[in-house]
This record gives sequence, C-alpha cells and structure tokens, in this order.
Amino acid sequence: MTESPPPAHPVHVRAASVHQFRYYDLVMAAFVAILLLSNIIGASKPSYVTLPWGTEWAFGAGVLFFPISYIIGDVLTEVYGYARARRVIWTGFAALVFMAFMAWVVVALPPARDWPGQAAYEFVFGNSWRIVIASMTAFWVGEFANSYVLARMKLWTEGRHLWMRTIGSTIVGQGLDSLIFYPLAFYGLAGWPPEQLYQVVLSQWFIKTAWEAALTPVTYLVVGTLKRREGVDVFDEGTDFTPFRAKV
Repeated sequence: MTESPPPAHPVHVRAASVHQFRYYDLVMAAFVAILLLSNIIGASKPSYVTLPWGTEWAFGAGVLFFPISYIIGDVLTEVYGYARARRVIWTGFAALVFMAFMAWVVVALPPARDWPGQAAYEFVFGNSWRIVIASMTAFWVGEFANSYVLARMKLWTEGRHLWMRTIGSTIVGQGLDSLIFYPLAFYGLAGWPPEQLYQVVLSQWFIKTAWEAALTPVTYLVVGTLKRREGVDVFDEGTDFTPFRAKV
C-alpha cells in the first residue's frame, strides 16, 4: 500500500490533537546533539575580536554554534507546538545532567600509569559544579522562555509574521540564558574580571540574536517544509503552558 502524500496546505490544528508525526524524533535528536556539543566544546572558552578602533571585544566561543539549538527550538514550537517542544527541552535537560555526571566520573577515575593527558583532560572536561548548575539553569529558563514567547506570539498574530516571532522569542530567551549563565558560572573567578564578564554577556545576547535574524530564511524554509510534510500547523489553543511536566 502506498503512503498518501501530505496535504498541500497544512491543516490548522490544536496542540492537543492526536497526530502521527514523521520527523519529530529527528528534530529532537538534532536539538539534543547540538545542545551537548556546544556545551562540551565551547561553553567555557572566552575568545575575542578586535574592533576597527583597536579595542578587543570578548565573547564566549560557544556562541558560534549554541544558537542553532534555539533555532531548532523555534522550529519545534512553531511546527509541533509548545507541549511537544517542552518534551524535547526536558529531554535535552536530562541529557545535560547525564553528560555532567559522566564527565565527573571519567575525570575522577585514576589515569593509567604514565598517561600524560590527565591534566589536559581535567582542564577541558572537569567543569566545576558551579558551571554545570549555571549551564543547566540558564538552558532551562532560556529555552522555556523562548518556546513560551513564540507560542503565545503565534496565537496573538494568528500565525502571521514568523520572523517577528522567532526573533522576538530569541531576544527574550537568549537574553535570559546569557544573563544567567555567565555571571552565575564565572563571577568572581580569576581570569573573568567584571568588565570582561559584562562584555561577554552583551556580546552573547547580541550575537545569538543576530544569528537568529541572519538565519531567518533558513528557518522559513525548514518550518515551511516540515509543515507541508507533516500536514499540520499547530496552534497552542488551550495548552497548559506550565514547564513542570513532560506529557504532551
């Protein structure tokens, strides 16, 4: 039996409607993978760019890739609704918890005799629990704020002006993420003077929002493609917006 093609125009459905999605699990996997990789590789390294007048402006290296998780979060909320995006956010949070636990166990294990990499391994993967807690708190608050604002704006705009919803939700979500993570993780530590911390927070917020704006055409393409292939356009009418549950 051949599968019938999806409708040419997505059907407006409520978030609570039962529907079999074909790509939801793949989008979830992409979200979790980018979330973990951006936290492992780039979260704790400060870098800088030299401005035209010679001033060095600091930013967190992870900002180059971490915003992609927010873009995927926008896609999840826009296509599948807040409740299913909430389930993905909790999945990502659980993955972060396991990653932190695994890093702690592996770093704590005694190295084989004459292995020269322990110090470097501890430096890269031995994040303090302060950084771990800051990362998880910032992720949880920022992602839920991003998803909530986008879902509410979709109702207010009746599904119009996707660019306004994605950028607006990113301003709120990424702003909270940056404002929570860097001060909570690094304030008062050597190598992180207050003026550098201030620069990193502002640059994180600006760069993340600029990434969202720059990739708006890609977001439109992905959202439009998924809506056509899934055959739905989910609106969060009657959705319970509490973040403290994972059930759809």
